[in-house]
Amino acid sequence: MTQFSSDAVVLRVWPVNEADLVVSFFTRDYGKLKGVAKAALKSRKRFGGSLEVMTEVRAYFADRPRQELVRLDHFDLVRSPLSQPVDYLRAATLSYYAEALDEVLPDHDPERAVFRLLTAVLEHSSAEQPWVATTYFSLWLTRLMGWLPELSGCTLCGRSFADSEASFHPGSDGLHCEAHRLGSGAVLCADSLRMAQRMLREPLGEFAGEAWPRRRGQDLRRFTVESLERHLERRLRSAEALRRLSQ
Repeated sequence: MTQFSSDAVVLRVWPVNEADLVVSFFTRDYGKLKGVAKAALKSRKRFGGSLEVMTEVRAYFADRPRQELVRLDHFDLVRSPLSQPVDYLRAATLSYYAEALDEVLPDHDPERAVFRLLTAVLEHSSAEQPWVATTYFSLWLTRLMGWLPELSGCTLCGRSFADSEASFHPGSDGLHCEAHRLGSGAVLCADSLRMAQRMLREPLGEFAGEAWPRRRGQDLRRFTVESLERHLERRLRSAEALRRLSQ
């Protein structure tokens, strides 16, 4: 049995019997893993308050040959989401990060760029103004998964959007000009297109001082979430909760 440790973020936790928990967690060095936390419900000594969704930890675990689940020894708490007030909006935001990552990431595949994205988002996500971090996360996760189309022009004809709007459809990849708009397609406004280009060039911290009312970037979030869902071939329940809250 080989021992490992890595910086990690907790994605999901569920009980398997009266005392044990199964934990899905995203590590910087080894990718997404699942492990068994023995007796975690009976003793808080080894895990304490480190099993909440989106908790940043230093994880210590052992890989068991021919076993799908690793054995979790203990977590050292680095940063807890409970350090800020948690209302329904913040809980939905954290759930969205966790669900999206748990679905898109393959097991045992290091994705350090995605890990850096997540830690930046958690650092700059505030309870009062979560929308900028959520927008940034959705855009960059779509790009890092290789699912973000070219944003500067129509997928079908290449026509530049310049200062015009684009359209998109949940059943089709890419963005389209007015001439190639699909029947029930939604609109991505010119301001959101410019914001997306800026977000792909600048770190999240550059946006921290800007006002982000809930409807700013709403169309960009919808576009990126639909891209994620189309490739996953399933709906993200937490994304639907966020959509309702942004209306």
